[in-house]
Amino acid sequence: MTADDLSAPLGQLKSRKSRLRVPPVLAPIIAGVLTLVLLFFAGWVLLVDDPFGGEPIAVVAAHMAAAPVQEKAAEKQALHTPGPAAAGTTVTIIDGMSGKHQDVTIGAGRKPADASPEAGAPSSRLVPIEPRLAEMTANGPIPKIGPDGARPADVYARAAGPPAPSGPRIAMVVSGLGIGANATTEALTKLPAAVTFAFSPYGSDVDRLVSRARGEGHEILIQVPMEPLDYPDNDPGPRTLLTSIGAEQNLDRLHWFMSRCQGYVGIANYMGARFTANEPAIGPVLGDIAKRGLIYFDDGSSPRSLAIQLSGANNGAFAKAHVVLDAVPIATEIDSALSRLETLARGGGVGIAVASVLPVSIDRIAQWVKSAESRGFVLVPISVVASRPKSS
Repeated sequence: MTADDLSAPLGQLKSRKSRLRVPPVLAPIIAGVLTLVLLFFAGWVLLVDDPFGGEPIAVVAAHMAAAPVQEKAAEKQALHTPGPAAAGTTVTIIDGMSGKHQDVTIGAGRKPADASPEAGAPSSRLVPIEPRLAEMTANGPIPKIGPDGARPADVYARAAGPPAPSGPRIAMVVSGLGIGANATTEALTKLPAAVTFAFSPYGSDVDRLVSRARGEGHEILIQVPMEPLDYPDNDPGPRTLLTSIGAEQNLDRLHWFMSRCQGYVGIANYMGARFTANEPAIGPVLGDIAKRGLIYFDDGSSPRSLAIQLSGANNGAFAKAHVVLDAVPIATEIDSALSRLETLARGGGVGIAVASVLPVSIDRIAQWVKSAESRGFVLVPISVVASRPKSS
């Protein structure tokens, strides 16, 4: 130590290396960012359902050829009867969460073409699509009246069987098919051919499902989304028919829905309390449906609907539901609605009901059908009870 060291002011002789310091203002910001990053990764691990754990996957398109008419008639029997499956390609599916292996044969599952139909089931006849009843548009083929005056509602109606017994006639429409695979399959499996099926146009496989339902003897309606009172808070879906757009645009949307499949007898509304009460909006739509030889089915959900008056003015075939079976979707309420339907049918000779494709609705309808004939009721498709247009 030197004298200079003792006499010099402290800190003046030796240089010190400065340390990096974080400004106090930035410290909580950096800590918050780091916390958010950690929370993000923790949430990803806990919430994201990735059964394959990031493993590579491959997607393969499987193109199923349309089944022959005879196979479609026997398809329901094949679903329930054990036996040798048709030859197909076997694919092993591995559940990424449980590790369970399952062999699935693609293209199999149908009985041979000469398989006998279900015992006691009505014979089904798949009416082929008639080119003379199709008009090509920018959206695809849509129905039209044929050059000979043949109407799609008549040509694609369920084939007439033996003369029906006399008694009150009841038509049932089950709506919303084609969206949920399980519910659609349950309806096809449990409900008799005389029940009319209304398909949603948004199903990814609606054309094939419609073809299958027709092959089993069901008449088909296509549901068209229409503007409800609380639109857009309650939005029926893309291309909904609206009161706020012109007739030309609504007709283009209608034709898009019509092009989604072929072989149906009519159009049914989906929602539409505001649209069906607006004459400038619903009028051109009903006029187009009538001129194409189709039935318009009103689901009865809106007392303000003008459909019955305007269908008559356009000389169109028309039917309206008297009872919504599952307005309250519990078994006891559905049974009560079926009792009201019977009372109406006995009083007026005809009863028309609509229900959604809910498991409880399908179950109660299937149970009702088993004993309906013994009580004197005749179950018929919608074309039988629809009003007929006047001959031109």
